[in-house]
Amino acid sequence: MNLSVYCDGGARGNPGPAAAGVVVEKDGQTLIRFGKLIGHATNNVAEYQAVIAALNWLKTYFSSNSLPVRPQPIVFYLDSSLLVNQLIGNYKIKKPHLKALAAEIFKLLELLKLTAEFHHIPRSQNTQADSLVNEALDQKIT
Repeated sequence: MNLSVYCDGGARGNPGPAAAGVVVEKDGQTLIRFGKLIGHATNNVAEYQAVIAALNWLKTYFSSNSLPVRPQPIVFYLDSSLLVNQLIGNYKIKKPHLKALAAEIFKLLELLKLTAEFHHIPRSQNTQADSLVNEALDQKIT
């Protein structure tokens, strides 16, 4: 079993109203797609929150589906090169609030006994997650 997770985050105003979008695929078939408002935040915080939202959903998914073997690795696709480079250790995370969010991601991975790969993709390959961000933000504003 292969799990692919597409994540995106965005804020209108940066900082401003922010949301996360997540698409989880199992063997190429969509398991879930969701957008989630996260309050007032920056784009970078929203990107981190999207990965955290995906991991929290996976936690529920794994606990409700008795899977004898968990897929390794979970592959995350993100259109934020900053986030990817921070999570794979190419860039130092300087801001304390972003360090805390990265620590939460790694804590969830450890709790779930998962390994993860983080890949940067162009925005044009992340349109579903991006649309979910915008749909969530549009609902907040209207």
